[in-house]
Amino acid sequence: MNVGIDAVAIHAGKLRLDLAETLAPALDEEPEKFTKGLGLHASSFPDVEEDIVTMGANAAHKLMERKGLTPDDIGRIDVATESAFDNAKPVSTYVAGCLEQVYDEDFHHANKGERKFACIAGTQSLDDAYNWIRAGRNRGRAALVIATDTALYARGDAGEATQGAGAVAMLIAENPDLVEMSVEQGFGSADETDFLKPNQQFPSVDGQRSVQVYLARMREALEDYESVAEETHPDQFEYIPFHTPFPGMVRKAALLGYRHMIRNTEIEADLTAAIGEQPRPDGFDDEAQYRDAVRDYMDALKETDAYAAWYDDTIEPTLDIARHVGNWYTGSVHVARASALRSAREAGIDMTGKSLLLGSYGSGAQAEIHVETVQEEWTEEIDALDIDEQLAERRDISFAEYEEIHDVHNHDKEIDIDAFTTPSEEFVRDGSGPMDERTYRYVE
Repeated sequence: MNVGIDAVAIHAGKLRLDLAETLAPALDEEPEKFTKGLGLHASSFPDVEEDIVTMGANAAHKLMERKGLTPDDIGRIDVATESAFDNAKPVSTYVAGCLEQVYDEDFHHANKGERKFACIAGTQSLDDAYNWIRAGRNRGRAALVIATDTALYARGDAGEATQGAGAVAMLIAENPDLVEMSVEQGFGSADETDFLKPNQQFPSVDGQRSVQVYLARMREALEDYESVAEETHPDQFEYIPFHTPFPGMVRKAALLGYRHMIRNTEIEADLTAAIGEQPRPDGFDDEAQYRDAVRDYMDALKETDAYAAWYDDTIEPTLDIARHVGNWYTGSVHVARASALRSAREAGIDMTGKSLLLGSYGSGAQAEIHVETVQEEWTEEIDALDIDEQLAERRDISFAEYEEIHDVHNHDKEIDIDAFTTPSEEFVRDGSGPMDERTYRYVE
């Protein structure tokens, strides 16, 4: 049985903050710190009437309308988020309630849930839906997986420039049109404290530690994948979408992955004359010396033409969208996949039958590696993405307006301002109910 992602839709926050022109001057920072260091140019933010529910519901509605689906076609709705506002009622119930405003049927017989494991929860939700279908419990129905987040940091936090907001809705089904997911998976997991939200809205982050944990778990996951599948090779994958909190972190993960995959290959042999042989642990008596040697080797590897060409072809296309929207937490690796396939479509590359190596990560910490095979109908799905139009239509905000919108979405603040944009054919938040629950409506 082939199971995977049949369709995808994206909804970006409707406001845009230019990092070089607006944020950098206000923070007295050099623009290059953001554009070159982080690899980011802009962030997306939700307007006053937007939140994780409206973004998720709007992405899901777009997907269902395009595929001609009704609630009767959906057997489960899983929402992955680390921006939830209720510790009991899952976001999926709110999303279903929104969608039931525009369909005659309801989702009363669909299983609904919410996944939490930082940014990897979106991929874990895909795994849950995949397993549900392969177990034969779906009754012929598909699963709706939604990754939706508003990634805000406290004002003045080092992560402030990486903020972003948006949702990715994915339809998981038999005989998918977009990608088939591999049975084989690899995991790297450990009890870590690199990024936490202990009953608080804004994260507590140990930035340097988080990068190291990310790389360590990714390496473990790749090794675990190879233990149940096969050894990987750089030429095996057309693209490698990584979890992308910011493109600068992906640069580190890509170099680590490339070093691992070229080990004992003709690529390593060809590079030996220029940069020497890759260090092996058994060649050193001291762990520190080995680590220093690996660091020197990776610095040299990064400067080779072979690595630069591989990175430009395999990694760079996955980052196109992220550069202009920022971090979407649970949705970021799924944005990277869409970015890669969109780039292939624009370049006229036939992706049918070709492989993606997906690297997901969530702080706390866990990484997952699996392979996806692109299906024959992939071009129709990618052509249907309207992310370029969405990004072009976003309203640019000033720094003062950014401060206001940051306060609007700060749960600890009460601020009443008018929306910056006018909603049309979309779900919006319209207030609170008697139990302080959020309420929503559809705007024609």
